[in-house]
Amino acid sequence: MNISRDTQVGQLAAHYPLATRVFARHGIDFCCGGGQPLTAVCKTKGLDVETIVAEIEATLDDTASPAEHWDEAPLGELIDHILVNFHRPLYEELPRLESMARRVLEVHHDKDPKRLTSLVNVFLGLESELKQHMLKEEQVLFPMIKQGQGRQTEAPIAVMEQEHESAGTALKKLRVLTDDYEVPVEACNTWRALWHGLAALESDLHQHIHLENNILFPRALAGDPRI
Repeated sequence: MNISRDTQVGQLAAHYPLATRVFARHGIDFCCGGGQPLTAVCKTKGLDVETIVAEIEATLDDTASPAEHWDEAPLGELIDHILVNFHRPLYEELPRLESMARRVLEVHHDKDPKRLTSLVNVFLGLESELKQHMLKEEQVLFPMIKQGQGRQTEAPIAVMEQEHESAGTALKKLRVLTDDYEVPVEACNTWRALWHGLAALESDLHQHIHLENNILFPRALAGDPRI
């Protein structure tokens, strides 16, 4: 195993799927920010790159933790995996989170009116964008890739990547507004569930965007014949 410190974080995540556990642990963006070399990312975040590499290698040595290598699977299987494990759950989870966010704002508005109002507004914008984004992938981009037209998807993929950046920005705002998802002492059960749900949403979206930005899109544009 030889992990280059100058390899882009997204490429490391694609080649070593279990490395994403280490990246998530240290708040390293491997999806929207996956184009940065590991050394540069560690320097920016004040992390020791050798320590991060050692953690990745230790994680990869854990043979009890298997990982699927989507960089080798047929593109159709990868797309189906994204649809079943990310799109479908999002269609169910987004309305649930919206309901809780509105409820917390309604009941606890007086405790922190500015922050709770901002949180609901940011979430509603993210929810609307994600729903439109997924429909465009399902109706246009994914069918083109499955039909072997990956080399012709440069324009729609560019749009999808821009929207991923926008979603990443929204997630960062939500993390700030929730104090890194630290549940307030006065929080009721709905408030607690909302914070935990938003944290899980962030984690799932990071994996979701990683699979598309770092694996599906590059392979499709390169004309990967494994359909």
